[in-house]
Amino acid sequence: MSSPLTLTATHHKDTYPAISPTNPSLTQSGKTVLITGGGDGIGFEIARSFAKASATRIIIVGRRDALLEESAAKLCDEFRTNTTEFIARRGDISSDDSITSLWESLHSQNIFVHVLVLNAAHVSQVDFEYGVDTLSLDKAELTQAVDTNLVGNFLMSAKFVKQALRPAAQQLNLINVSTGSIHAHPSPGPVYATTKTAFTSLIGRIADERPVEDVQIISFHPGILYTEGNAKRFDKSVLKWESLALPADFSVWAASPEASWLHGRYVWPHWDVSELKADLEVQKQVQGKGGYLKVGVEGLRTFDSSVFLNI
Repeated sequence: MSSPLTLTATHHKDTYPAISPTNPSLTQSGKTVLITGGGDGIGFEIARSFAKASATRIIIVGRRDALLEESAAKLCDEFRTNTTEFIARRGDISSDDSITSLWESLHSQNIFVHVLVLNAAHVSQVDFEYGVDTLSLDKAELTQAVDTNLVGNFLMSAKFVKQALRPAAQQLNLINVSTGSIHAHPSPGPVYATTKTAFTSLIGRIADERPVEDVQIISFHPGILYTEGNAKRFDKSVLKWESLALPADFSVWAASPEASWLHGRYVWPHWDVSELKADLEVQKQVQGKGGYLKVGVEGLRTFDSSVFLNI
């Protein structure tokens, strides 16, 4: 089914064979995967998908100990015939100390993380209110979101890439669960959209600095998902909900060599990956190393600093 929000003729609402985590080409065998906000919702589904892809170890991180332990137990039960090890770790990505403690603990246990999925986010109540006067917001509303969605994700990324246990020439994979709000105008959710856009822009710039052989970075909009959080805010009949399996399985695909050509880009899991790769215009734009599928200013062409040189 086509959509005005797609780059491909096919617009998926559910998972499909090309991104199935059971595909041999997408295997995560031998890898340790860390997922923030992994105790429920999309984070939990992402953990399930990486388990289906035979990840050696999956670490789910969150702030609620009881939920994490319950979720880890569910994963262990569902994948009891797997060799995947599931670990629940408390971590608050709005806290520098908590992030540092998390990575120091992993290092002390000789645990090296190959794949980082940045899924945890702060969503303010004002993001669900209509007619909000942004200039009247309490500064604390914005600060909390910045601390988590921007600064926390930045620090998690830095700790991940600079792991002392990282072998020389070991490629890493970083997946940023972003939002479609970054290119919605006018944008709903003034605090959430702004801070998520800021980090998606930042991680895109980090990808410009680091080759895909060092760390493969992909950001994506997860979709309209009927999670526990959304169930508290919306009647199920209001929106066209999509399958949690779509972004979850897409995360595995995005952490595979098949997605390497999209390094540093922002995409939707709804786009058919086979059609996307076969599209010559898309390939041309991506290979052009410009701002295609990156955060920028709509209506303006991208440029580099050489345009200001007096030569």
